[in-house]
Amino acid sequence: MDLFYGETLAVKSARISLRRGEVAAITGQSGSGKSSLLYCLAGVLPVARGEVRFDGRVLGELDDQELSALRRERFGFVFQYGELLPELTIEENTALPLRLAGHRKAAALTAAGEVLSRLGLADLRQRRPSQVSGGQSQRVAVARALVHQPAVVFADEPTGSLDSANATAVLDEFLSLARSQGTAVILVTHDVQVASRADSQYVMRDGVLSVLAREAA
Repeated sequence: MDLFYGETLAVKSARISLRRGEVAAITGQSGSGKSSLLYCLAGVLPVARGEVRFDGRVLGELDDQELSALRRERFGFVFQYGELLPELTIEENTALPLRLAGHRKAAALTAAGEVLSRLGLADLRQRRPSQVSGGQSQRVAVARALVHQPAVVFADEPTGSLDSANATAVLDEFLSLARSQGTAVILVTHDVQVASRADSQYVMRDGVLSVLAREAA
């Protein structure tokens, strides 16, 4: 696939495929195009040439409503700084994808509580994001991304704002939970140690994606 920003070719000749439950890491220097590629794969940015397919559907052929439903129901997202809603409790933040998908409040909060418990956050359910640490906030972001058991989670530098101890703990919990429920993960990171935890590793250089390593199916 190719992606242009105005006249600038930001991503070129990128090719990537993902199996159920697979974790793929994309590394590269700042400005290499790795985050742009991530948002192309998630259907947030349109591609200029080529196509992105999910479950046999070409994302470029879907209208805005269909794309929104796909991202809401089948995809999950984790960002570098968590991006939690400050006015909601930890439990409500986690339940948000289920509520947006039309689940009843009680059922959504129950599911959120179960995921938070698996991540060691059960005691924080009624706190606000401002009342928890950075590591805890990022665990909540992971819980929110996985609560609806999406097919794919797109993670953009999910441990980039954490110290090494918290980064390791969050990554351990994130990948363990994702793999246990068969969720694939596309992980953008500048950290080669984080990338080494993936099943497949890719590198972006000047918008070109190359395969570093991939485990056999």
